[in-house]
Amino acid sequence: MKFMKLGTRPDTFFTSDAVRSVCTEVATDLQILVDGCVYHLHKYPLLSKCMLLQALCADSGAGDAVELHGFPGGAEAFEACAKFCYGITITVSARNLVPLRCAAAHLGMSESADRGNLAGKLDAFLASCLLRRWKDALAVLHSSRHHAPLCEDLGLTSRSVDAVAALIVNPDTPSPPARSSASPWWAHDVAELGVDLFWRIMVAVKSTGAVHDKTVGDALKAYARRWLPNVVAKDGQAFDVDAGDVEDVKRMTTRHRLLLERIVSLLPSEKDAVSCGFLLKLLKAANILSASKAELVRRVAWQLEEATVSDLLIPSMSCVAGDTLYDVDAVAAILDEFALRCAAAISPAPAMAIPAGATGHHRRSRSAESVSFDGTRRSVSAAPVSQAALARVGKLVDGFLVEVAKDPNMPLNKLLAIAEAVPDNARPEHDGLYKVVDTYLKAHPEMSKSGRKRLCRVLNCRKLSEKACAHAAQNELLPLRVVVQVLFFEHARAAAMASGGNGAAAAAELMPSNIRALLSKASGSSEEDEAADHRAVDEQRLRALAAGASPGDDWSVEGLRRAASKIATLRTKLAEEEEEEEEDDGEFARKAGLARSASMRFRAFCAIPAGKPKRMLSKLWPLGRSGVSH
Repeated sequence: MKFMKLGTRPDTFFTSDAVRSVCTEVATDLQILVDGCVYHLHKYPLLSKCMLLQALCADSGAGDAVELHGFPGGAEAFEACAKFCYGITITVSARNLVPLRCAAAHLGMSESADRGNLAGKLDAFLASCLLRRWKDALAVLHSSRHHAPLCEDLGLTSRSVDAVAALIVNPDTPSPPARSSASPWWAHDVAELGVDLFWRIMVAVKSTGAVHDKTVGDALKAYARRWLPNVVAKDGQAFDVDAGDVEDVKRMTTRHRLLLERIVSLLPSEKDAVSCGFLLKLLKAANILSASKAELVRRVAWQLEEATVSDLLIPSMSCVAGDTLYDVDAVAAILDEFALRCAAAISPAPAMAIPAGATGHHRRSRSAESVSFDGTRRSVSAAPVSQAALARVGKLVDGFLVEVAKDPNMPLNKLLAIAEAVPDNARPEHDGLYKVVDTYLKAHPEMSKSGRKRLCRVLNCRKLSEKACAHAAQNELLPLRVVVQVLFFEHARAAAMASGGNGAAAAAELMPSNIRALLSKASGSSEEDEAADHRAVDEQRLRALAAGASPGDDWSVEGLRRAASKIATLRTKLAEEEEEEEEDDGEFARKAGLARSASMRFRAFCAIPAGKPKRMLSKLWPLGRSGVSH
């Protein structure tokens, strides 16, 4: 650390009876009171360099003491200024320059009072030496916060901020010190500054355009790690403060909220400048501190495919009894923004295809209203979303839903709104969605029959794996219609493998022609088209199929020829299920004698009541979200 010595005379100040004086042959004629300390000095050396003392002595009577209220730097800074006036040697460094400069300004020790005065010498030393060295410039900046108003008036703060920013862009050493972490070499030092000084430095650094956005993002993470360590704990609780002082809690909350908003305002525009996990940590902090979340939601949606399930588990700060454990509304808002991102990548129009469900539609409308406000910023983020990214988002949302489905207070409409907010092509398989349904049914055993049916409508049984189908076939919590649908596709897949076919194409070849035609039409039809197709089914052929007649040459599974023996029993049981809507589906399945062997499950599918072919067909093949919404 650089230093400067001013004056050549030895130190002759001494203390006697709580009075500071200077040892000379001439009697003192000036008394000055600073911070409770009395100084007996001489008028001539002090008044010749201090314009303030000249004015005060002129106004006061002879022998009166001059009191300096609120002197910057206190008695120590005043004594250093007094020693300079006597020519006594004083040492100036980055640690004491700021209080000395403020004291000199307060006393009026400028060139107007005397040539070569203290203020001018301090300014020259600051500009020529201290602000050109990293450690010294930071030390000066640290000192300025103790005398913020006066330092702002004197320009000390702005000069120091500009100097630090310039040293970041162009380091004072050819090889800046390396850091073990991913943060830039200067981030740790700058992170020790207060939020206002840090913000001003980062604004100055960003304005130069010479520092990469990723470097700026790493510096922001280092600063958040330094000052927001306990805002979001692992248990989701707010930062630790003494609960006894409400005012302290309010002040700390206000300070942290300001800090968070400043960090968010400094986020670089580049997509990969900060990680999605860091953005979601800031979002959790904003949730706790009741800060604005709009910008963070937009940024998270911009790179949602990078997040993890634990990142999305934002603790709910609601104190209302019976509320959810996690803030699902924040995740819903993120998915709204993600949908807008997908739409912007396809078309400049702000609207996009809206999933089924009134709740989702309402949220879409609110998000669309904000497009006109910040359309310019959204157009920057309208990058194409790859299929791999969509698949990662679908898997992420399903994992999130599995966690929130365990919450007994999780409303069904919110769960379905989030599940339906994901595009169909983001879920190549529905195994994750089936796990969500199964978890929710286990956590809500009191669900009504209509609620279970509504929940299961999000499933597309065509996209379930063999393992998921095997589990669903034995899941007594599922409605019977879902079990039968799963059994059909499981048997179709098994028949395709037995015939040496290839996947879905072989399964389609093994279907009866009337059923194959119905499914092919329904996969791309609307809700009205589905009803029309149901009415157009050949009723006589379905009855013949239910009675055990041969369905045609294109159905070659041997088990079909043995299905007639159980049809009468299954027809009776399914008719009872139609007449008693409130009967438990799991109990009905056991009464119906649905054995878990492959042949018996397939016979259950074939047992369509002869008198109600149209009604039962609509129950057996409810289309998933890839087709008609319910």
